[in-house]
Amino acid sequence: MASLKDLRNRIASVKATQKITKAMQMVAAAKLRRAQSAAEAARPYAERMERVLANLGESLKNSPEAPLLLSGTGSDKRHLFVVATAERGLCGGFNGSIVRLARLKAEKLLAEGKEVQFLTIGKKGAELLRRNYGGLIRERIEFPANKAPSFASADEIAKKVLELYQAGEFDVATLFYSQFRSVISQIPTAQQIVPAEIPASDEAVAVAGGAIYEYEPSEEEILEELLPKNVAIQIFKGLLENAASEQGARMSAMDSATRNAGEMIKKLTLNYNRTRQAQITKELIEIISGAEAL
Repeated sequence: MASLKDLRNRIASVKATQKITKAMQMVAAAKLRRAQSAAEAARPYAERMERVLANLGESLKNSPEAPLLLSGTGSDKRHLFVVATAERGLCGGFNGSIVRLARLKAEKLLAEGKEVQFLTIGKKGAELLRRNYGGLIRERIEFPANKAPSFASADEIAKKVLELYQAGEFDVATLFYSQFRSVISQIPTAQQIVPAEIPASDEAVAVAGGAIYEYEPSEEEILEELLPKNVAIQIFKGLLENAASEQGARMSAMDSATRNAGEMIKKLTLNYNRTRQAQITKELIEIISGAEAL
């Protein structure tokens, strides 16, 4: 049985941990407001970009003059997985769920005899993937833990992806991130970014509102300019969604940790009081027995 001193020390330790988790919960809640606003503001722009590309690319996706970022290489043998995670832990299953989705898709493709390589964004994703796919990690990209995602950073990542694509290093690139829904709901998502996915013709017309457009300059020239930007925009959207999801997951995880610490303090305090009462009772019995012996 633990001594009273050991129990007091453990209670003090758990209380200190509870203060830390409570402070982390409050910090995550403050950061979540900004990250959520940024993610929600980026969604309409990214969605509108996809609609414009759908309307432009529908008539060109099977044309020999279509840009390579639209038509693809004609093969899907080599895949690049761009896995975006957090730089820090203590955010529940946020990092693990993204890596798990990437791992499942990688296992499926490898079983089909295809090639897979990884480009990781964030320290935690690289650490989790290194266990099973260390030799397949092409590049690791890390940012300061407290730095908010910027379009400049997303653009640099997009340039690296496009350089690999133009060098013939892969045929299909897929971005893995977590879409923010709420504090308790973050959806692991896989989005193909190279080549650009174009919906079916009926979907494209519905997206465009049924209007017919004439473009100046030509569709080919516009797509040559927009397709590389779309890669950067989709990566930037994924990073913003990840930032909001990370803070939401951390807020939820720290709230659970704070409540669990409170329950542990109650149990330890009850155990301490019982142990203390047992010692007092034992001492009284010894005093009374000694008095009766005299």
